[in-house]
Amino acid sequence: MTLTCLITGSSRGIGLAIAHHLAAKGHRVILNSRSPIAPEVLAQFDGYEQPVLQATGDISQFDVAKQLVDDLYDQGVQVDVLVNNAGITRDGLVMRMSEEDFNAVIQTNLNGCFNMCRHLTPRLLKQKGGRIINMTSVVGVMANAGQVNYAASKAGMIGLTKSLAREVASRGITVNAIAPGFIETDMTDQLSDRVKEAMLGQIPLKRFGQVEHIAQTVDFLIDNDYITGQVIEVNGGLHI
Repeated sequence: MTLTCLITGSSRGIGLAIAHHLAAKGHRVILNSRSPIAPEVLAQFDGYEQPVLQATGDISQFDVAKQLVDDLYDQGVQVDVLVNNAGITRDGLVMRMSEEDFNAVIQTNLNGCFNMCRHLTPRLLKQKGGRIINMTSVVGVMANAGQVNYAASKAGMIGLTKSLAREVASRGITVNAIAPGFIETDMTDQLSDRVKEAMLGQIPLKRFGQVEHIAQTVDFLIDNDYITGQVIEVNGGLHI
């Protein structure tokens, strides 16, 4: 069955990999970014069965997220799957972290997740089914020095996931979270060899995860209708 899947923060990295994976499975994907998706990124989807859509907007803003959802439904687009992937980092020790950096990460990561859930959930309830998948992090599970803002936002997403799962389960909607560990992206490519070696030393499998590992987990949670309120850790044994 072809589903319509909205992936926030999907212009690059993990979000884009999820979009490609789902499009290859025959689903219709909706890309989201704060600014319009680059033409060369959209062109990557030309060979898939379903045309790619885009929904531009800063979902960390409550009213923008509402308008984004409303516009899709006004166009006759019914969303079946929401993947809350949008996120940022502004790392630093708490003694030096500015209020602006703390709030910015909470606003994008946690508020953005809430905003999309808040505005899409009533639609899913009327549809009597759907999937919400929130992209948290191993940092939200086990914490990390220098990332109090990021850890707080991702731990908050876990609480949101579990509570929302209880609210909507009776209507056939599942809500789960994925907690990636160290995943190889363009961001990790910029790290020094020394930093990479230190990170690998913490992973029992001794290798970074790939974006496809996360995309496969999203696919699994879409297919399974008896898992809800759970956090699936994909981290190579970093947190056991």
